[in-house]
Amino acid sequence: MSENTENKSCVVPIGPYHPLQEEPEFFKLHVDGEKVVGIDIEIGYNHRGIEKISEAKHYDQGIFAVERICGICSTSHPFAYCNAVEDLAGIELPERARYIRTLVGELERIHSHLLWLGLAGHFLGYNTVWMWSWKYREPVLDIFEKISGNRQHYSMFKIGGVRRDILAEDIPWIEKELDALIKAVEMFKGAVMDDPVILARTKNIGVLTAKDIKDYGGVGPLARASGVDIDIRRDNPYAAYNLVDWKVQTFQGGDIFAKAVVRILETLESIKIIQQCLVRLKTVTGPIDLKIKEIPAGEGIGRHEAPRGEVFHYVRGDKTNRPTRHKIRAPSYVNVATNEKAVIGYDISDALIVLAAVDPCYCCTERVSVVDAEKGTALYTGNDLIRLSQEKTKKLKERIF
Repeated sequence: MSENTENKSCVVPIGPYHPLQEEPEFFKLHVDGEKVVGIDIEIGYNHRGIEKISEAKHYDQGIFAVERICGICSTSHPFAYCNAVEDLAGIELPERARYIRTLVGELERIHSHLLWLGLAGHFLGYNTVWMWSWKYREPVLDIFEKISGNRQHYSMFKIGGVRRDILAEDIPWIEKELDALIKAVEMFKGAVMDDPVILARTKNIGVLTAKDIKDYGGVGPLARASGVDIDIRRDNPYAAYNLVDWKVQTFQGGDIFAKAVVRILETLESIKIIQQCLVRLKTVTGPIDLKIKEIPAGEGIGRHEAPRGEVFHYVRGDKTNRPTRHKIRAPSYVNVATNEKAVIGYDISDALIVLAAVDPCYCCTERVSVVDAEKGTALYTGNDLIRLSQEKTKKLKERIF
């Protein structure tokens, strides 16, 4: 921001705790009257050190650790992590396991997009959309419970396959639930396209051009809503994405309306992918798990098109039973930064829905490194940060009690 802009603007803080933010994150909106003229984004309120934890766990335990990076995308990180370890070890998945992994990944995409659609309606004050969207998300969670035993954190993946099979007697019921869901999603599609309230609050708001997306490295529905045709499932196929028929959904405009349309179209496409996987599972037999016992030395990368965009995991191993280095980059880490463009020039009343249009996951994004910016040297170690946190907690307790 320029000095002149800073002098005549005031700051409207959003966060780190705010009713319309599911997780702590701090946005400082610099406003001139009702217009947003600048934004400062502060992350780091949710850091849990998952990468370091993973390096102290064996490979199978690491799957359960990364599954808890994000509650909504609790299969996305295991997907990318398993892809990375399997790349390191040169493992080729059994065909049946590939279909099951794809099915689970697309079920998660549906429930994540419906969750976002409901929250978007809530942010706009359109609570009918919120309640109906979450109503139709429930059958998706019911399917997860049927096939995995859990409505969240499904624990389906392992190195070399999956932990549980899809039972033949459950397939007709799953197909019936998906058929009913198509009608509901088509209803939402009509509402978003035609409702004057939704159009007034989303059209030409929070616009990101294709150049903005490329400048910031934006991924997922955020990028595809600006006409940027990228998708890891097609561009770098894995699991069964090259064995089923589907299309990458893009839209022009780059505004909140386009982001909503892309997510709804992707939901319909995900149902189409799952239906094909279920058909193949009726005939494809064989193992679902290679029962891998040892992981060799080496390094591998794993990518997965999560509901928010590309999740990237890097794993390096030294032939022991755990990784010596594990690096994670989630889509929100790059997508949140696009708010530097998307929110500028719009009214304060639009700011919250613009920030939410990214579908941010702050737990995925968190990381902490305290360094001297000029010297590039570390000022605090991890143990120092723990000590400082404990000391501050002790002082707060003494003041309160």
